[in-house]
Amino acid sequence: MSLTKAIYAASPAKATQADQQLQREENLAIAAGLKRQDPELLDQLIDRYQHRLMRYLLYLTNDRSLAEDLFQEAWMRVLVRGSQYNGKARFDTWLFTIARNLVIDFRRKRTTSSLDELFEGAGDDDRPMSIELADDSPTPFEQCLSGEDRQRVSEALHTLDPIHREVITLRFHEEMSLEEIASVTRANLSTVKSRLYRGIAALRPMLQENKMPDGVAAA
Repeated sequence: MSLTKAIYAASPAKATQADQQLQREENLAIAAGLKRQDPELLDQLIDRYQHRLMRYLLYLTNDRSLAEDLFQEAWMRVLVRGSQYNGKARFDTWLFTIARNLVIDFRRKRTTSSLDELFEGAGDDDRPMSIELADDSPTPFEQCLSGEDRQRVSEALHTLDPIHREVITLRFHEEMSLEEIASVTRANLSTVKSRLYRGIAALRPMLQENKMPDGVAAA
């Protein structure tokens, strides 16, 4: 399977009505547990989402030390502000919104006003090309790719602007719907679609398969 085809093949499948009902019940159960400040529930949530949250923060910041600090702060906010989660959205949507806001707050303190400006004006030498993810287990998207392709995708993602890298990460690594991405990023749906399209378009030239060696003409 080509890399560009894999991108579309890994798109999240639409949930059935039964799946949606189960998801709603889970959301409400988590909301109730957070309101009680149930320590066992918090442990379960950390165990379930820690790798995904860390991966998301790494993709946003390109800085492991900063990502680890914000990771801890995100879970502290879940503990302290858990009563604010009402169960109307999936828990991971709320969690990733907290994480994104923490990144923005940190950058604002360093005179950067938004996530869109994280790497504005930075040269290629200032932008890491690859990072070590928090968990070695492949995401559903990565399962469509070979080991070599995963490395190529990872390197290619880190050449994108943060706003494009973010929506691709949320869509294909985290399997969020476009509506959920809009909620996390506080962008309207058309903006999310535009960022996703532009991100994929920017990736496509870097992910072409079957490149011929230099000097060899294609048949």
